[in-house]
Amino acid sequence: MKKLSPTAVVSLKHALSAIYWYKKDLKGLLLATLGGTGALLDLDWTETKRDIVSRVVDRLADGDEKFQGLLIDLMSDVAVMDDFSHLAQLDDGELKAKQAKDAVTALRKQVSGHVELAHEKQRAEERKRVASVWADQVKRRKAELDELRKKYVSLITSPDAHARGYELQSIMRELFNLFDLDPKASFRITGEQIDGAFTFDNTDYLFEAAWQKELVGAEQLRAFSGKLTDKLDNTLGLFLSINGYTPDGVKAFSRGRCTVLLIDGAHLMSVLEGRIDLDKLFLRIRRHASQTGDVYWPVAEILGQA
Repeated sequence: MKKLSPTAVVSLKHALSAIYWYKKDLKGLLLATLGGTGALLDLDWTETKRDIVSRVVDRLADGDEKFQGLLIDLMSDVAVMDDFSHLAQLDDGELKAKQAKDAVTALRKQVSGHVELAHEKQRAEERKRVASVWADQVKRRKAELDELRKKYVSLITSPDAHARGYELQSIMRELFNLFDLDPKASFRITGEQIDGAFTFDNTDYLFEAAWQKELVGAEQLRAFSGKLTDKLDNTLGLFLSINGYTPDGVKAFSRGRCTVLLIDGAHLMSVLEGRIDLDKLFLRIRRHASQTGDVYWPVAEILGQA
């Protein structure tokens, strides 16, 4: 930190001595600004006002970076003062108010550059802190994605289709949680099994997953779409077919109003490998569907790998 000039330090002393006539008022300011920082330790409050000011300011000016930061904060607080009406009630009050105003004006000229440097340093430290938090979040998300990817890969050779389906459902729930998509647990409505639900971009989605040898066709998609008919108008559906869809199935749902979006195992693996964030994937697919009518967009095209 740039060391304060002697002139700025003297200007602060003059201003502090001028803005408060009574020592108790000065004490109140110093306690409010510096109390608990160690800057006022062993201070003799019976000394004269000017001596107290001199001791405190010199201690801050000669101290470490923390104390010098406190000194700049004190200067900044004093430099913005513009009401000296409390002095006008004293003997020669008009003169005392003018002297205080002049002292603060002189201080303001001295410290403006230092205050801006201090503020810039604070902003830089805040940017560094935010970047560090973000880096930690990215690292933690990468580790969690890697664990989910390992679970998913281990399921590919599993012979138990029923257990595999439930484990996939668990993976998807964890994945939705990881990207703050507010997943809901599985639930039944009038005997219909719905694998789950989540919220994305202020829109509710019903979610269903299929992991079967056959490609998912139009009939299976119509059954899922039918579950949306008695929901609110802004409710959409997301269907995950690990092994993909029949061309007729995709074509049947690429006409008219798009209510169901389609993803497959390649989309899922791209997210688990960290090549695209889940929320960004959904956003791009939904935007593409609204612009083109195509509810299925291969991930290779999304990532520019086609």
